[in-house]
This record gives sequence, structure tokens and C-alpha cells, in this order.
Amino acid sequence: MQHGLTYFFYPMLSIAIAIEIYFSKGSRKQLYSWQESLISLGIFLVHHLAQILFMFVPSGMLFFAWQYRSYTVTMDDWWSIPFLFISIEFCYYWYHRTAHKVRWLWATHTVHHSSIYFNLSAAYRLGWTGWLSGNILFFMPLAWLGFHPIFIGIGLSLNLLYQFWIHTELIPKLGILEWVFNTPSHHRVHHAANHEYIDRNFGGVLIIFDRLFGTFAIEQPNQPIVYGLTHPLCSHNPFIIALSEWQRILRDIFTAKTWQDRFRAILGAPV
Repeated sequence: MQHGLTYFFYPMLSIAIAIEIYFSKGSRKQLYSWQESLISLGIFLVHHLAQILFMFVPSGMLFFAWQYRSYTVTMDDWWSIPFLFISIEFCYYWYHRTAHKVRWLWATHTVHHSSIYFNLSAAYRLGWTGWLSGNILFFMPLAWLGFHPIFIGIGLSLNLLYQFWIHTELIPKLGILEWVFNTPSHHRVHHAANHEYIDRNFGGVLIIFDRLFGTFAIEQPNQPIVYGLTHPLCSHNPFIIALSEWQRILRDIFTAKTWQDRFRAILGAPV
């Protein structure tokens, strides 16, 4: 669920990418691929279209939940915004962790991890089927608590906007900030395909829930990171990148011999 305020940040994001491209020219490692970046842009444009076409699904579910709220948070009290922030962060952590563990959600999220380059242009390589995966289910408790769906949407948008700048290899570790916030170093670990780094650092803005729930890993200077999927797609076709996992799920459902195998194809761990 994306709020319209994010549109105002698009020019700034474009400038940030241009700056990163400029400084990456002096790097000994190739940080950008024009082909990969254009593919990411194409995938994002379809993602944005899907957001518009299917906005009624997450919005409808949040407003449905809000009708049965236990309380109404007016956002006038001093604690309302901090409480919303930490609540969104908590829900995002569990959504993100589950998206790596349950195939039905991974089918959408795998798109974001498909690029073998880690740069700001990879930040907007986002799946087309979040509405189908049911991502919003993880944030419905916020509406039951009493947060209005509009405020939830704004909070989620700002959470994702924060995550844009952490998709880069040019920013080193940031000292004491590494203890509390999700940083480029922490997010490099999250996008790594190395066995030592798999399924780590799920936080959005903060890293505290990873530290609390045992999913935190620190970037090691002697362990070079390999980005992308553990089973690379080897395709530059946006439709294959965006929909291949759904195709595999359907294949496994129809070829399964038992209902247990069919449920495993849907709700089991990614293969």
C-alpha cells in the first residue's frame, strides 16, 4: 500500500542515483549495469501500475479491519506517532521474515532479490503481486489497534522510502548507528546469496528486532558478498523475473500427488 506523498520524492531519488553512478566510476568493482538498471525501472513501472489497479485490495482490508478496532488513535497525543512507527516496524519485520520463509509471499518478494548488482536502482525492483500474496495481512492488526488506514499507508510509505538509501555499496559502516538502525552494511548482508548471510537482517528502519529475535548478522570484511538469488534466473525478461516463482508454484501444485504436497508448494519454504 503506497501513499501518494512518495511521488514528491521521485526527483530526489533520481538525483541520488545519478550521484551514485558518478562516484561508482572510481570503484574497482562494477557497481552498475545499464541493462540491469533499465530492467529494474521497467519492473518498477509495472509494479506502480499494479499498485494503482489493485489498491482496493489492501485498502479494503485495512478499512474492514478498522471497522472492528478496539480503540481509535487520534494521532493528537505525543505518543501516537512513535507508537505507530514502532508498531509498523514490528509488523514489517515479521512480514519481511515470513516473506523469506513462506513460498506464497516469496513469490512476490523474490523479485526484489533478483538483481546481481546492489545499488540504488535495485531498491525499486519490486514485485507486482503483493496484493495477491496478502502482504497487507501483517499490517491489519494496526487497524484493529485503532490506527486509521491512511496513517498506516503513510507510515509504510515512509518506511520504504527510508530503505531506498541503504541499497548501496558506496556507504561504509556507520559506527554507533549500526546498533539501532538498518544501514547499508546491514542491508548488504540481507541481499547476499552467501550461505553465511542467508535470511538475516529483516528490519526496515531499525535493526533492533533482528538483534532481539536472533536474525542479525554483521557484514564481515573477509567475506565478499555475492548478490542475487541462490538459484539465479539467468533471464533479463521482466515477466520471467516477476512471475517465474508463481509459475513454479502452479507447476508444483498440479504435479503434486497429495494434498499435503500441494499445501507445501504454497506455504512451505522456498526451494
